[in-house]
Amino acid sequence: MRILVIGSGGREHAIVRALSAETGSLHAAPGNPGIAALAETHRDTAAVPEQIVALARKLSPDLVVIGPEAPLVAGAADALRENGVACFGPDAAAARIEGSKSFAKQVMAEAGIPTAASFTCRTAAEADQALAAFGPPYVVKDDALAAGKGVLVTGDLEAARAHARGCGKVVIEEFLDGPEVSLFAVSDGVSAVPLLPAQDFKRARDGDQGPNTGGMGAYAPLPWAPADLAGQAIDRVVQPAIDALARRGTPYRGLLYAGLALTAAGPKVIEFNARFGDPETQVVLDRLASPLGPLLHAAATGGLAGVARPLWRPGSAVVVVIAAEGYPEAPVKGDKIILAERSVAREAGTARTGAGSAHAQESEGPHAYVLHAGTARDGAGELVSAGGRVLNVVGSGADTGAARAAAYELAGTVQMRGGWYRRDIAAGQ
Repeated sequence: MRILVIGSGGREHAIVRALSAETGSLHAAPGNPGIAALAETHRDTAAVPEQIVALARKLSPDLVVIGPEAPLVAGAADALRENGVACFGPDAAAARIEGSKSFAKQVMAEAGIPTAASFTCRTAAEADQALAAFGPPYVVKDDALAAGKGVLVTGDLEAARAHARGCGKVVIEEFLDGPEVSLFAVSDGVSAVPLLPAQDFKRARDGDQGPNTGGMGAYAPLPWAPADLAGQAIDRVVQPAIDALARRGTPYRGLLYAGLALTAAGPKVIEFNARFGDPETQVVLDRLASPLGPLLHAAATGGLAGVARPLWRPGSAVVVVIAAEGYPEAPVKGDKIILAERSVAREAGTARTGAGSAHAQESEGPHAYVLHAGTARDGAGELVSAGGRVLNVVGSGADTGAARAAAYELAGTVQMRGGWYRRDIAAGQ
């Protein structure tokens, strides 16, 4: 297949890395310097519907995979399908399940999906009433897209009120106690296939302190999670959501991400996303032993019933995010990045193995590699930081401890002024 991947982050690098083992005709737009080693990049194509369609007309891909949420909410998948292009990603109407927290709550109520009680608030007075009704810890969510930073969980009432006022329309809900899990499911609009559950770390600092971020690390699988967690999530959460959206006339074709809290009363939905999670994708795809492309194509074309279910490699994966100085508030860009010879060798040695060459990787024992998330080339061709989350260091090993050790060993060789990362990703797991 000729495949076009839309996006420029670590999630897209992970997707491209997996697909690169399966096809020799791989394109990415706009891509990044790491992706450019695996696919033909189209740096002048922005991730907006009209430019995506124009590039698709030029390339005639068999499949377009849309990574970020913004082009999905803007209607990129609609535009591609109107032009006869198979697209892995939901139409704008279905992508509202991420684009609007209040819409997601409506779908969950309609489908009987377990979630936190909530109020949608449009005024400061309504927000104050909702905060008083639930009490601390306060959970305040921007109704619209906010790049993973629109949620505040705090015991500080004034901070909660300020966040609500800054967002405008907000969803304020009860706090769900229990460990959080990310469950991805691939859907063709009728049925859904679960991927490997993962756990990410959203707070900026060690010990889950500091502000929310897009994610500072993740690991998979989860040895402590119930063995039937994926099945439970499909039956109680994912399939009811898919069915509800189909009844609305907006079939969901793409990746549905369910953020779950494993409460004493069972799994409850914290949030839905309309795309692969970042950085969970990096560890989930590291564990994938079966081809990714046919699975995504089957979802895009309504053929999931005829494709084999995913197979998973034994062992574990851990990803550590290296962030820029000032992230998440005001990340500094343009700092030079030096990947040590050892780190470059490891990246080059594993970059093309992908999901289709699991046995080759397993024979190497613990190893690690770098995925680019927020990088660019400067005028002199040097690799520099270009975003808040700059690099993803993925470690793979026989268990979580081995994978974690490999990731941190390689992360310690990366040189970037002001670069930093959490030291406790997957600690004690």
